[in-house]
Amino acid sequence: MSIQVFGLPVSRGVAIGRAVLVASSRVDVAHYFVIPDRVEHEILRLRDARDGVAHELQALKKELPAEAPTELAALLDVHLMLIHDESLTGATKAWIVDRHYNAEWALSAQLEVLARQFDEMDDPYLRERKADIEQVVERLLRELAGSAAGASPASPAAAKAMRDFAGEDPLVLVANDVAPADMMQFKRSIFTGFVTDVGGRTSHTAIVARSMDIPAVVGAREASRLIRQDDWLVIDGDVGVVIVNPSPIVLEEYRFRQRQSELERARLDRLRHTPAVTLDGELIELHANIELPADAAIALEAGAVGVGLFRSEFLFMNRGGALPGEDEQFEAYRDAVLALGGLPVTIRTVDVGADKPLERMSQQELRHEHGLNPALGLRAIRWSLSEPGMFRQQLRAILRASAFGKVRVLVPMVAQLAEVRLIFEALARARQQLDDAGRAYGHVEVGAMVEVPAAALLIGRFLRDFDFVSIGTNDLIQYTLAVDRADESVAHLYDPWHPAVLGLIHQTISAASAMGRGVSVCGEMAGDTAFTELLLAMGLRSFSMHPARIASVKQRVLRADTRPLKARLAAVLESDDPEAAMRNLGGDRATH
Repeated sequence: MSIQVFGLPVSRGVAIGRAVLVASSRVDVAHYFVIPDRVEHEILRLRDARDGVAHELQALKKELPAEAPTELAALLDVHLMLIHDESLTGATKAWIVDRHYNAEWALSAQLEVLARQFDEMDDPYLRERKADIEQVVERLLRELAGSAAGASPASPAAAKAMRDFAGEDPLVLVANDVAPADMMQFKRSIFTGFVTDVGGRTSHTAIVARSMDIPAVVGAREASRLIRQDDWLVIDGDVGVVIVNPSPIVLEEYRFRQRQSELERARLDRLRHTPAVTLDGELIELHANIELPADAAIALEAGAVGVGLFRSEFLFMNRGGALPGEDEQFEAYRDAVLALGGLPVTIRTVDVGADKPLERMSQQELRHEHGLNPALGLRAIRWSLSEPGMFRQQLRAILRASAFGKVRVLVPMVAQLAEVRLIFEALARARQQLDDAGRAYGHVEVGAMVEVPAAALLIGRFLRDFDFVSIGTNDLIQYTLAVDRADESVAHLYDPWHPAVLGLIHQTISAASAMGRGVSVCGEMAGDTAFTELLLAMGLRSFSMHPARIASVKQRVLRADTRPLKARLAAVLESDDPEAAMRNLGGDRATH
């Protein structure tokens, strides 16, 4: 029977495919596909984890004091029985063999199946035994974490393996939520759409889905509970609806819409290498946001004239807690610089914390991040300054890469004038260390991200030291409006059209332009065509976005005349409803 699930539309378009569920767990679980050659290795990891947990439980049972309650020994016996139960480990093995899931994903997927079976039992006592299964699985997952270093992440070969078992059916991902590290693993896989229970319009999942230019619906609440493995799904990313097992008529209608979207993409593709010049002759720089060195080639192919944001933190993820060394970072940055062939590369120093914690962060830091307010905690430049050795190591790697091309350093979440002094002291120390070691490096411009209102309000003072600024609109909106951008319960309050937000953006662009400093926007607004004319009217001449958005924004730029836009700007900024004012003056309504 067909059902509809409603959520927030965060990435336009239509996706049709079979559901692949990523089960939720109280233990963080890595999700990736394994190539056929690694299937036996994953089964061995599962078997070793089972044996390790069984040994641990047997040891606990032997160490029980004589006065311990008999129920405790009985509970350990139950857990030992579950460890060897075919419905748990045997079925988990089937997920690995049939689906090419890694062992952790396979185990959490089987937990989801068993948990649903227990939830449907009539006997209250039996229903409560679900907790025993969960506890056993958590022990197994912790045991598997110790062997994760030898695991193989997603790769083209892994995607091919996934296609082999799936046949020709397209696949869509369904999850309670998808962690940033998992999104990086899935980024180049074969999913054609995403559905999550939680998240807002600018949650990390939403941002990556838009950057991949694939349809997505987030905040769908019960999606992962209502949708079963292999259900046929239609994701309508325009209105935020997921149709489960649609009728043939509905399916054909959405397939027609898919074909229309593909034709529009083909038309835009012709603009890739056309210079972005407005009707009145203003040259606009359209840069790309990238996460890994391999993305540089994609940026060039999309027509980018440089990299406006290299998110270096993704080099630090999925490493089991180990940080990349200076040489490894240098090679990654150098590869991106060389791939750009002389075009500028802006490398952001590591931006971790909040929704992107590192595995190596201490338990105290993680409890603080997840238990209090992670957006206001130890993140971005605050974390880098708290780890001065790591920070100088990254700066040295970036400086060394600058010997191979034009490199700029971008520092995230600067809010304090004292931080500015510490940043430049760290840079001076990094240069001195390279001089002492006889290593070559080039000149780099140093910029700050404007992500908190304090930075926008002190922009004049910041620009006495920084060469340029880049406006991170996602966090700027979040901090200005005090709205958690990943929380679907307040997603309706996250408003990029808010007059205060637009006022801060305009103030920043105007101040930077007046002081002869570079200014760009690298947040979601840069790639949203609903804001292109407004940002041009404010005087913005440098945009940075995911490569998939460049052609659409370029089309808007080519059709724009900045002279009448500037004349309209005051009316929009002074309006109580800037979105309506922009629409009345000829601009389009924002759709996400």
